[in-house]
Amino acid sequence: MLFGIAGLVAAGIAVSGIVDRQQNLSHLKTVAKQQALPKVALVSPEPGPKTQELLLPGDVAAWHQARIYAQVSGYVSQWYKDYGASVRKGELLAEISTPGLDQQLEQARSQLDVAQQKYALAKLTAQRWQKLAGTSAVSQQTVDVYTADAAAQESQVQAAKFNVGRYEALEAFKRVEAPFDGIITARLTDIGAYVEATGGNAGQSGHMQELFAIADVNKLRIFVSVPQDYSEYIVPGMGATMTLPQFPGQIFHPTVDTTAHAFNESSRTVLVELQLDNPGRKILAGSYAELKFQVPIQEGILTIPEQSLLFRAQGLQVALVQDGKVHLQEVQVGLNLGEKVQVVSGLKASDRLIANPSEGLLDGQAVQVVDAPPQNSGLSDKIDESRQQEADE
Repeated sequence: MLFGIAGLVAAGIAVSGIVDRQQNLSHLKTVAKQQALPKVALVSPEPGPKTQELLLPGDVAAWHQARIYAQVSGYVSQWYKDYGASVRKGELLAEISTPGLDQQLEQARSQLDVAQQKYALAKLTAQRWQKLAGTSAVSQQTVDVYTADAAAQESQVQAAKFNVGRYEALEAFKRVEAPFDGIITARLTDIGAYVEATGGNAGQSGHMQELFAIADVNKLRIFVSVPQDYSEYIVPGMGATMTLPQFPGQIFHPTVDTTAHAFNESSRTVLVELQLDNPGRKILAGSYAELKFQVPIQEGILTIPEQSLLFRAQGLQVALVQDGKVHLQEVQVGLNLGEKVQVVSGLKASDRLIANPSEGLLDGQAVQVVDAPPQNSGLSDKIDESRQQEADE
């Protein structure tokens, strides 16, 4: 009897152990299956901001700038202004010696004297013949000939005067003067350098180059190429903030002056010109600048992190999670807002999508939702293992 009871107890214990092992095995299989699922973190679409900060590079240019070329041929006898010199309008920059032009002027003046003498004689002769007109001593034809000759000589005098005036005007160009108030930004000539009226200095390559370059930097122009998507928001009178690498921490406030009203066909951008006062000529022309514009954005458009997009052959997609499974949804995006992008169609505010989906995700694939996506888990495990070994040693 006792042996029978003991046998029943032993059998019960054995059955209980088998059941426990089966339950543990089932639990382990469930845990293993869950751990094998891709772990994903979810995000929800969010309403976009009302404005966006648009950051664009810009180029700073002088308000006025000009290259000064020689208007007469000769040799530079003296220059008076060097790099960085402030000049006023009409101030002398250099003088050119023009022996050839001087001789041409003297020749023109001599030709004027000859023409005046010939005209005086022709005029006197015509007057004498005109006094005899109406008498039988001379014919009217003869009188008309001498009168016409006097008129022709008068025309020769006028032509000679114009010729003298032309050379005198060229003589004035021996003085190279500043066309406006500004700063000399380049001097590309020296005493004794030969210059030509067709350009400036004769360089080593034979091409002509300017004598001076001058810039008015009391006021500046800033040029920015605005992408087509934002062009309608950048209008004259709009303000912007500008920073320059040489002035860290300082902010300048230029104003939009005008736009080109045409897109560059290669870049699909429109050129925008801003203006900025430059007291003390602090900012140099040619500087690189970064400009920020606050542009309005259409309200009601959802935004998602840019990294949540999948670039597939079918187009742009996001990975929604519904009942623990992936559903690939095609979307249409709008403006790129930096870390986020607008989604103009394909999503609802209640949707939940994978924050950073892998390219290998399939439609209908099961996933495990976690609070945060695992990042560099393998590397972290190696670091923890290394630290533990150091502690054991």
